[in-house]
Amino acid sequence: MKLKHPINLHKGMTGLVVAAMMVYFQNFSVGAWVYLALHGSYGLMWVLKGEVFPDRQWKQRSSLAYGVFVFFILGLYWIAPFLLISRTTEPPHFVITLSIALNLVGFVLHFGSDAQKYFTLKYRPGLITDGFFARTRNPNYLGELMIYLGFAMLSMHWVGYIGIVAFFVGAFIPNMIKKDKSLSRFAEFQSYKMKTGLLFPKWF
Repeated sequence: MKLKHPINLHKGMTGLVVAAMMVYFQNFSVGAWVYLALHGSYGLMWVLKGEVFPDRQWKQRSSLAYGVFVFFILGLYWIAPFLLISRTTEPPHFVITLSIALNLVGFVLHFGSDAQKYFTLKYRPGLITDGFFARTRNPNYLGELMIYLGFAMLSMHWVGYIGIVAFFVGAFIPNMIKKDKSLSRFAEFQSYKMKTGLLFPKWF
């Protein structure tokens, strides 16, 4: 099986899982509906992105056992909605506002930079140094981090951040380091590296 299959299954199921939690716990608060809208739409957009401008790393083959492992590890991201909905906690308005803002900016960075990378490399292979990549070498990871921070905030509990920490340390950082090593083969990479941040934009 391809690695994208368990990932897409998890992402695509998220809206249904959150809705099921709302029904089971009879929690139809504003916070729960906002979470459903944000995380559910993100999951659907992820699946759509995989069809329109897919990431090559998710096309690699994996065993069924590893695919099942990936699916359940991604389940860490369902901790936040469980905490929010099962405890019937209503986030303050400012938290909901900040969560939505983080998601909107994160969506643009994540999906916009992935689209730029896919279509640029399709027609002009090489080092990408403009657009979303002009100030940071990993705008997609920055966007994804912002999206999941927005989700975790709504949980109103520190345990809701476990998924973010686990994937940031276990996947994001190693992938960013691996990407830098791969890009170092380009002659202009060192000058590009001096002008950009690994994750956060470098302005000066």
